[in-house]
Amino acid sequence: MITGTAILTLTGLISRLIGFFYRIFLSNVFGAEGMGIYQLISPVLALSFALTVSGIQTAISKYVANENSTHDYKTSFRTLWAGFLMAFSLSLTCAALIYHWSEAIAVTCLMEARTAPLLRIIALSIPLACVHSCINGYFYGIRKTAIPAISQLAEQICRVGSVYLIYYICQKHQMEPTISFAVVGLVIGESASMIVSILAILSRAHKVFPYRTFLPVRTEKIQTHCIAIYSRIMGQLLALAVPLSANRLVINLLQSIEAIYIPNRLMAYGLNNTDALGVYGVLTGMSLPLILFPSAITNSISVLLLPIVAEADANGNQAAVRRAVLTSIRYCLLLGFSCTALFLLCGRLAGRILFHSQLAGSFILTLSFICPFMYIASTLGSILNGLGKTAQTFCYSVVSLLLRLAFVFFAIPCYGIKGYLWGILASQILQTTLCTVSALHISRKGCDS
Repeated sequence: MITGTAILTLTGLISRLIGFFYRIFLSNVFGAEGMGIYQLISPVLALSFALTVSGIQTAISKYVANENSTHDYKTSFRTLWAGFLMAFSLSLTCAALIYHWSEAIAVTCLMEARTAPLLRIIALSIPLACVHSCINGYFYGIRKTAIPAISQLAEQICRVGSVYLIYYICQKHQMEPTISFAVVGLVIGESASMIVSILAILSRAHKVFPYRTFLPVRTEKIQTHCIAIYSRIMGQLLALAVPLSANRLVINLLQSIEAIYIPNRLMAYGLNNTDALGVYGVLTGMSLPLILFPSAITNSISVLLLPIVAEADANGNQAAVRRAVLTSIRYCLLLGFSCTALFLLCGRLAGRILFHSQLAGSFILTLSFICPFMYIASTLGSILNGLGKTAQTFCYSVVSLLLRLAFVFFAIPCYGIKGYLWGILASQILQTTLCTVSALHISRKGCDS
C-alpha cells in the first residue's frame, strides 16, 4: 500500500507540476477566453470516458486483484481481453458519433460554436485512452503501480512537449497559434500513454507465459467451452461495470451541465460573452488546478484503497477496514488543513506571480476552504466502493452535485461567480459528511458483528 501510494503520488505530483506550468503557458498564450473555450470541451471527454471505459476499468481491476495470491494468470488475461473488447467497441462508436455530430454538439450542447473543431480532434483520443485505461486497470488490480505511473508521465511529457514544439514552429514561421494546438497535444499524449501500456502488457505476457504467444487467448481453439468462459467473464465485468458506468455517466452529465451553464449564468449576472468565458477560464483553467494540485496524494491512495479494502472485506477482516477508514480521515484532515493554510497565506501572491491575475488569487483564497472536505470525500468514497456500497457513493455524489447546480442556476445570476464558489464549498461539506457517517457506521457495524 505504502509503496504503491508513494509511486503514484510521486508520479502524480510530477505530472501535476508539469501540467500546472503547462496551464500557465496556455493562459499566457491564449488568454482567459481561450482557456474558457478549451475548458468547455472537458465535459465531452469526461462523458465519453464514463460511457466507454470507466466502469470496465474498475471491473478489470477488481477481478484481477487475486492474481498475486492465486497466480491464475490465464484468467487475469482473459478478464483484461474481455473487458478491452467491450470498451474498445464502445470507444470507437463514441468517437465516430462525436466526430460526425461535432457542430451540433458545439452549438446545441456547449453553446459555443468555436468548440466544434476541437471536438473533432479530441474524438481521435477516445479509442487511445480506452486502450491504456484497460491495461492500467489490470496493473492497478495486481498492484503494479509503476506501469500506470510511467504511462501517465509519458502522456503528460509528450502532450506538453508537442504543444511547446508546435508553438515554437509557429513563432519561427510567424504564424498565429490557436487553442486547437493544445487539443492536438492531448491526442499525442494519449498516443504515447497507449504505446507505453501496450509494451508493458506484452512484456508481462512474455513473463507469465514464456512459451506462449503474447495473448494466450488467441492460441486456444474457439470451442464451445471457450465461448462459455468468455461469456461468463463478460457477464461478470458487465454486472459491476454497468452500474459504475451509469453512476459515472449521471455524475458527469450533471458536471457537464454545471460547466456549460456557468458562462451562461454569468451572462445573466450581467457579463458579456467574452468576460463570462474569461472568468470561467480563470476559475477552471488557473485557480482550480492549483487547488487540486495536492490531491495527487489522495488520488493515489484512493486508487489503491479500492482493491485492498475489497480484499479485506472479502476475507472478513473488518478491523483492517475500520483502520483504513480512521487512518484516511486522520491524514486527509492533516493534509487538507495544511493546504488550506498554505493557500490562505500565498493564494493572492500565487495568482499574481503565476497567472498575472488578481482574480485567480481571489478564487484561490475562497477555494482553499474546500481542501479538507474534498480529500476526505475522495478517499472515503473509494473505501465505500471497495465495500460494494457503490449505490451509496453515487447517491452522495448526485445530491452534492444537485446542490451545486442549484447555486449555478440561482446564486450566480444574483451574486456572480462568488455564488458558485459558495456552492462548491457547501456541496463538498455535504458530500464529506455523508461519506464519513456512512463509512464509520459500516466499519463499526462490521467490527461489532
